[in-house]
Amino acid sequence: MTKNIGVIGLGSMGLGIAQSLLRAGHSVWGTDLNSEQVAKFVASGGQASPLADAAASLDILVLVVLNAEQTEAVLFGETGLANSLSKGASVISCATVAPDFARQLADRVEDLGLAYLDAPISGGSAKAAAGKLSVMASGSQAAFDAAKPALDGMAETVFDLGREVGAGSAMKAVNQLLAGVHIAAMAEAITFGMTQGVTPQQILDVIPQCAGTSWMFENRAPHIVEGDYTPHSSINIWPKDLGIILDIARTAKFPAPLTATALQQFLAAAGSNLGHEDDAAVAKIYARNAGLELPKAKAENLEAAS
Repeated sequence: MTKNIGVIGLGSMGLGIAQSLLRAGHSVWGTDLNSEQVAKFVASGGQASPLADAAASLDILVLVVLNAEQTEAVLFGETGLANSLSKGASVISCATVAPDFARQLADRVEDLGLAYLDAPISGGSAKAAAGKLSVMASGSQAAFDAAKPALDGMAETVFDLGREVGAGSAMKAVNQLLAGVHIAAMAEAITFGMTQGVTPQQILDVIPQCAGTSWMFENRAPHIVEGDYTPHSSINIWPKDLGIILDIARTAKFPAPLTATALQQFLAAAGSNLGHEDDAAVAKIYARNAGLELPKAKAENLEAAS
């Protein structure tokens, strides 16, 4: 069944979600501060009229913004949309936020007669573009039912984590803890190997066949081997997400030393003007500190040879 769907945040993940929803046959409005991303969305068949003008007609609003502050501002800020949505509309919140924040926001949204699904996403830009994300979702059965047309278009797997809002965000925190630590570990392993005369290409050839591999290793190590740091998922994501995890851990009086160590490496990368590069660029911090030279992109090699 065709639905009117709004997508707020057309970054690498949000644009893919919006395009996947268009392919699924829905009428989709989208907005982003980056006009180039909006132009790509419109070129894909998205609605050109402002999303705010269409808010009252939306069945589903998908929030693919950066953090809790942006999520709250989109719904309840000076130009927030929550009061413009029709009763019964569904809000799907995809940002990584603390579980307590998700519960508080759900209460405010549901007080307006709207459905709220706590639905953080995972999979990266490629899976977003293919409509094959994983969604870690929690909320009322009514919220799941209302969100289903959008979830069917944007996700390959929807994990139903129960009727209590916050469970989805808690699971996303677990995922991000592992993902951030694994990326930092991947970068450390590759640069450590280089100090022993093992090339990044050799490490990439061997480790995926061994017990030390991980999804993040197999996905990010090729970026280092190719010298290509085009941001599929940027460095800047990790100080935010790992910071959220440490805030949650602090509240729970839970020590998370591996998370804290990984965070320091991403902070060092962000502080070295690498924030907008792919998160595999954290390897540049290890390489710099060890006096190593990482592989260069093919274009750079050709330029150097000419």
